[in-house]
Amino acid sequence: QVQFVESGGGLVHPGGSLTLSCAVSGIRLSMYDMGWFRQTPGNQRELVARSTIIQSTNYVDSVKGRFTISRDNAKNTVYLQMNNLKPEDTAVYYCNSVWGTEAKFDSWGQGTQVTVSS
Repeated sequence: QVQFVESGGGLVHPGGSLTLSCAVSGIRLSMYDMGWFRQTPGNQRELVARSTIIQSTNYVDSVKGRFTISRDNAKNTVYLQMNNLKPEDTAVYYCNSVWGTEAKFDSWGQGTQVTVSS
């Protein structure tokens, strides 16, 4: 069974940086497109960054130039480097495999809370 364990969130001031990690088990990461999603209260999860098996990346417009998704297939881990954080980036962040812009698996990790506030 696939499992995702996200970590690295926290409280940061506007303009600050964080790096999120997602340890994946149950699948071979190199065979799957992967994405980072975020969710705020009352809203659906939003895909913000995607990394494909051919190492291409895509981002939602609101994070382009500030977030970088990467992966270490040997460690079965996906990362999200977040720079110049803004209050509107405050959310719980999750990872999952992606099919287009949708999550591939129904199971989700616990997520990691990112709060951007002065």
